[in-house]
Amino acid sequence: MDPSPPPVNIAPPRPGWWQRNWKWFVPTGCLGMLLLLAAFVFFIVAIVFGALKSSDAYKMALARAKADPRVVAALGSPIKDGFIISGKTNVNGSSGQADLSVPISGPNGNGTIYFVASKFAGEWTFSKLIVTVEKTGEKIDLKEETPRTVP
Repeated sequence: MDPSPPPVNIAPPRPGWWQRNWKWFVPTGCLGMLLLLAAFVFFIVAIVFGALKSSDAYKMALARAKADPRVVAALGSPIKDGFIISGKTNVNGSSGQADLSVPISGPNGNGTIYFVASKFAGEWTFSKLIVTVEKTGEKIDLKEETPRTVP
């Protein structure tokens, strides 16, 4: 009889990195991409709302609402502005237009400032500036010199 060498047990080749790790890498990669997308969207939204809040028309309207005794009586003090602003502004040097609605709130309730303004020769003029009180539906016209509420 011919002595043959004993059979050699050859271990199967070790699987590659992808074969060993795909089960955690794929979900983690997808979640990471979704988080990056969400962060990008949040960044863009923050820039847009920040630009609206930095406009002079916005600042003037908010200051008038905070200083008006009728608004303070309806909403309480301090009055704070909300994050989500809707509308549009278009400013080009010393001229421009703004048409915005700004949510505001105080300890006694919520409201919204609605205003339409035009900028000419560097000065903003409001054609409409009204605060609507959410709880009562009362409309307070901030353009008028003598305080009165709009029915």
